[in-house]
Amino acid sequence: MIRADNLSFAAGGVPIIRDVSFALDPDGPTLILGPNGAGKSVLLRLLHGLLEPDAGQVRAPGPQAMVFQRPVLLRRSVLANVLFPLRGPDARARAEQALALVGLQAMAHRPARRLSGGEQQRLALARAAAQRPAILFLDEPCAALDPAATRAVEEIIRHLAAAGTRIVMTSHDLGQARRLAGEVLFLHQGRLLEHTPATEFFAAPRSPEAAAFLRGELLWAPGA
Repeated sequence: MIRADNLSFAAGGVPIIRDVSFALDPDGPTLILGPNGAGKSVLLRLLHGLLEPDAGQVRAPGPQAMVFQRPVLLRRSVLANVLFPLRGPDARARAEQALALVGLQAMAHRPARRLSGGEQQRLALARAAAQRPAILFLDEPCAALDPAATRAVEEIIRHLAAAGTRIVMTSHDLGQARRLAGEVLFLHQGRLLEHTPATEFFAAPRSPEAAAFLRGELLWAPGA
């Protein structure tokens, strides 16, 4: 169970996350939605432990991994990038299995930084998947990708979720959220306004802010 209790965080005296509490559904995937500046990426980093909250606490047990909007790749081969965080006698087998999952096994010895944007993101997912995390945090993983690359990444996410990895993800793409989400956390001005099953959120949002967001009217969260 991933749980946040009375979570708050400020940067430079400006509140970003304001007294947020939730316990995520065990099935997921969970999509964190909201307008620009709502605090989505900050919340993800708090859940993963990259940021320390000013108040409250996070419980996210088990091994974790995170993939960012722009993957950070080593100046090494594709295979070496996946091997880097792995230990143990089965490391190479796990790395090769992860590359097969994302369709990059034929590029194993190519320099990672020469891959296309979509291939680099798939490599980042392979590196995360090879660690066999219980929880995988994804921060706008398709934001800079074309439709074909986005479809490929979404298929990998579906596969990982079906195999038992708990996915928690931010996205600005409502179509993507409809395709992937099992439940939705909706943030506005750093506050959690809705935590509902995805079907309910998209069919009948409970808050005026969420309804405006789905209509394309709530595009920015001032002060967040």
